[in-house]
Amino acid sequence: MRALQRILHQVVIWSIAALLLIPFLWMLSSSLKTADQVFTESMQWIPDEIHWGNYTRAFEEMPILLYTRNTMLITTLCILGYLVSGSLVAYSFSRLRWRGRDTWFVVLLATMMLPPQVTIVPLFVIFRKLHWIDTFMPLIVPAWLSGWPFFIFLMRQFFLTIPHELTEAARVDGAGHFTIYLRVILPLSQPALATVAIFAFLLHWNDFFGPLIFLAQESRFTLALGLMTFASRHQSEWSILMAMSILMLLPTLAVFFFCQRYFVEGIALTGSKG
Repeated sequence: MRALQRILHQVVIWSIAALLLIPFLWMLSSSLKTADQVFTESMQWIPDEIHWGNYTRAFEEMPILLYTRNTMLITTLCILGYLVSGSLVAYSFSRLRWRGRDTWFVVLLATMMLPPQVTIVPLFVIFRKLHWIDTFMPLIVPAWLSGWPFFIFLMRQFFLTIPHELTEAARVDGAGHFTIYLRVILPLSQPALATVAIFAFLLHWNDFFGPLIFLAQESRFTLALGLMTFASRHQSEWSILMAMSILMLLPTLAVFFFCQRYFVEGIALTGSKG
């Protein structure tokens, strides 16, 4: 019975995985076809003639390297901002004792229920008065000033799993809070930090709403915004659009597969205490 249960378990898992892979496989197949072969009555997964030229034309039709540079710049700076500001706030909520700490933590969690569309108007007004519209500042600065509530929650929960005896021993040796945070908490929190970095990468690499609101010049577009612009101008070039989508998806797949161990470990240990 146990062997049968394991077999059924594996069958269910692989069946769900196959269903989730179908859109990606269709996108990959369409990127290797001509525009006329994308939509046919009978689905042909492997085209008779593979057209690698769609990827060449993707670089010709859209400045992919420029958009990739913009996206990478925004994503990298935001990841650093979340790790710095979020870990500091998480340390305060997990290790420091101050009046109203638990109440403010509940307020922080409550902000996770607000969709970004609710706060976009006041943010736009603030950034316009600062003359930051059509710059990268509205997309980067918030990550350094406030962090992301979900990331703070993840790191705070992980910090709670670190034994207090370690911080007490460091305090006996004369270490202050910043030294404990820098030399004790952060080195032991690599799985949580890696998890936050992965989530932040996925959040900003695929971000479309923020660049759509704050960016105007095409020279500052990100990959998601550039992909939408190309789709609106070339509605019939589906094979090239799929090739661009594959190119945009490759870094995401690489980050997930190479960092999967840290991702799973960080998620598994986050909720074990607190």
